[in-house]
Formats: sequence, structure tokens, C-alpha cells
Amino acid sequence: MNDKLLLTLVDKFNDGSIAELDLDDGSIHLILRKDGAFARSAAPVAGTIPGALPASAQAGAATDGSAAAVHLGLPVVPGAAGPTGETITSPIVATFYATPGPDAPAFVTIGSKVKAGDTLCILEAMKMMNHLEAEFDCEILSVKAANGDLVEYGQTLFEVKRL
Repeated sequence: MNDKLLLTLVDKFNDGSIAELDLDDGSIHLILRKDGAFARSAAPVAGTIPGALPASAQAGAATDGSAAAVHLGLPVVPGAAGPTGETITSPIVATFYATPGPDAPAFVTIGSKVKAGDTLCILEAMKMMNHLEAEFDCEILSVKAANGDLVEYGQTLFEVKRL
């Protein structure tokens, strides 16, 4: 899914009357929910619950009832980091945030052991805070973006090793 299409989809969702959208095209898994929308599944998905971001991370987020949080599936390139690792790339053009707020510690650092569903970083696009979550248990081998960097679609953000 290209960046322009993704941004158009988010705009249409914010302007529309539907409360939840779950899209999976094989390369990206996108879940959009507006405030007050309830998940259909019995198990909550971390990072998609409205208000789940700390106030410091929501400072630039929309407060007009538009989508409060977005979960983006992670494109994973097997073997791209070498025989023992994989890369996690950015699914959108956005600003990379390694921390939930200015004075908070990073979500992950080199050597962090991450469980499936744990937040790796926040990608801000169009004033929406998008949580990138691990899709599998892994160890962070390297972080390829710095806090506040503008990242491109497909840019490597993390090198990881499956656990």
C-alpha cells in the first residue's frame, strides 16, 4: 500500500461515519478506531485503545473525535539483516518517536527483549500517533532511526532476532 493511498484512507476514515476499520492487504495490517468504538474481539489489542497514549504523546493528536490511536502491522523482511536477523521497516512516511514523551525512556533499546504486541515506537503522521507493535517475540539488535527523524515508507527502523 503506497503512502498517498494510506494517507487518503486515514483522511476518509476521519471524515466518515464508521467507527472502526480493520484492513489487511498482506503487506500491512491497519486498524483504525474512533473514540468510543469498541473492539469486536474479546482480547484487546495493545496500542489501539483510545486514550492509550500518555498525555505527553497525545499533545499533537487530534482532539476533535477523530481516530485516537492507530495500530499498524509491521512489514518484516526475513533475513535482510543477515542470517540471524530480520528488519522491521516503516509502513508509512512519518516522524519517528522512540519514546512516549520528552522525558520518558525509550520503548526499546539495543538488547531489549520484546514480546509480541509490545510497542516498538510511535510514528506520527498527520497529527495521528501510530504505535508500531512487535508481531512476534524478538530481541532488538539495532535501532536505525533517531528520535524525531522523518522516516520514509520502507525505511529500516529496527534489526531484530526472533526469539
